Amino acid sequence: MAVERTLSIVKPDAVEKGATGEILRRFEAAGLQILALKKLHLSTELAQGFYAVHKERPFYKGLVAFMTSGPVVVSVLEGEGAIARNRELMGPTNSEEAEAGTIRGDFGTDIERNAAHGSDAPETARVEIAYFFNASEIVGPCEAL
Repeated sequence: MAVERTLSIVKPDAVEKGATGEILRRFEAAGLQILALKKLHLSTELAQGFYAVHKERPFYKGLVAFMTSGPVVVSVLEGEGAIARNRELMGPTNSEEAEAGTIRGDFGTDIERNAAHGSDAPETARVEIAYFFNASEIVGPCEAL
């Protein structure tokens, strides 16, 4: 398995619950290194741009409204199979279907307020990471990139 980078977002619902530290702890405990980290409050424009791929879907406006409702914590994670590992730690998109012990199972409430986002593929990860971080903000080597 290759060393990869992935973007993670602790969403407003989990930040509001005070779960950020526990979520980040789970990433590190699973062998993922945090190479970059920042807390910000997304503007409407920033959220619309990030989720532009969903613009034509019926949930888009609600997703943008939710993602701008409070602070988020974005990070770059690196490790062996980081994309799949992060998605395994998060659990299914719909928190109602996520098992206890997963991030979404423990901190999410439904399909929208599901506590976390993670990139779904290497190309998506590259685009998403670049959306929030410039190269000088990412600390740590990665032979895969």
